[in-house]
Amino acid sequence: MTKYDFTTIPNRLTHNSVKWKEVQQDHEKLPLWVADMDFIALPEVTQSIHEYADYGVYGYAYVEERLLDSVQTWEKEQHHYSFSKESLVFMDGVVPGLSLAIQSLTQRNEAVLINTPVYPPFARTVKLNQRKLVENSLLEEDGKFFIDFEQLEKDIVDNEVKLYLLCNPHNPGGRVWSKEELLKIGALCQKYNVCLVADEIHQDLTLFGHQHHSFNTVSKEFKNFSIILSSASKTFNIAGVKCAYAIIENETLRRKFLNQRTANNQGEVSTLGMLATTTAYQYGGEWLTQLKQVLEQNVQYVKRELTEKTKIKVMFPEATYLIWLDFSAYQLGDEALKSKLSQKAKVILNEGKSFGTEGENHARFNAAAPFSIIEEATQRLVKAFES
Repeated sequence: MTKYDFTTIPNRLTHNSVKWKEVQQDHEKLPLWVADMDFIALPEVTQSIHEYADYGVYGYAYVEERLLDSVQTWEKEQHHYSFSKESLVFMDGVVPGLSLAIQSLTQRNEAVLINTPVYPPFARTVKLNQRKLVENSLLEEDGKFFIDFEQLEKDIVDNEVKLYLLCNPHNPGGRVWSKEELLKIGALCQKYNVCLVADEIHQDLTLFGHQHHSFNTVSKEFKNFSIILSSASKTFNIAGVKCAYAIIENETLRRKFLNQRTANNQGEVSTLGMLATTTAYQYGGEWLTQLKQVLEQNVQYVKRELTEKTKIKVMFPEATYLIWLDFSAYQLGDEALKSKLSQKAKVILNEGKSFGTEGENHARFNAAAPFSIIEEATQRLVKAFES
């Protein structure tokens, strides 16, 4: 029996939701794009925010021991990763953490590598910080993404790469990189003196028995050149309260990161964010278990319906609530595809090309919503693209 509510559809049109903004102009549309969930939050998080609001004073707050303990305990119990409290650095988001890492560990025009297709802020942040962007294309085999390690080494050497931004688990493909793959990545970073930043924000959302491996748990030596970025925001749908953290075990890297955070005046974190994160990590274990069951059912439904009734290729995610869809068989081109999705199917998906050139004729589908929404959106796609 499900203890928590994953069926109620909240009315998000009255709360400045980025995800639902376009629906204000066309109420027929269903938004399944930006990565937040249309589920009611963990009740304990809601209660903690109510209690804070009732207090009536909302001044500056410091990071308390309870938050540090909750992050340490969560990482240890969920991901077998133990580290000191000194290793934790807080900021208001993982994407700002990418900027801090790029700014603190590289110089202007130095090369930063990403695996494409990938979450759009990776490339954007590299470019806006005036670093040289190196795109290493992922290989697709049997409906999964893989890293071309021969090409990866060539890209690192040819471009004198200084920093590698790794998305683990991968967005938009949902790959959970294996220990063997992470060991190969780490070995290349060691060989060529490359620092690595791992965005592990989707680490809790592994599906169908897959196990996430934090980069630093694969080899103790990797701690000397890595920064791990994560947050409770994706797991518990609390992105709006703004709290994330970096785990930086190497003291030299941590000092550089902290100095840059101070230079950017990014040392303050939302009190609501710290409170919600602490509460989610303390009380959210059972909620997460039930959430993942719902996500698995949604993903399986989308995969089955689109595979059986259309020519859309569905990349089955090992993690995340995001599904990478390939519309190449229809030979529409990106603008025609966008129009058909928006005007005929009346669904809003992320445009594939925003994730890199490999994303042409693709789109990303967000399956984190009550089943009634997922069912309706899927059937709209079936009707619009039926074989």
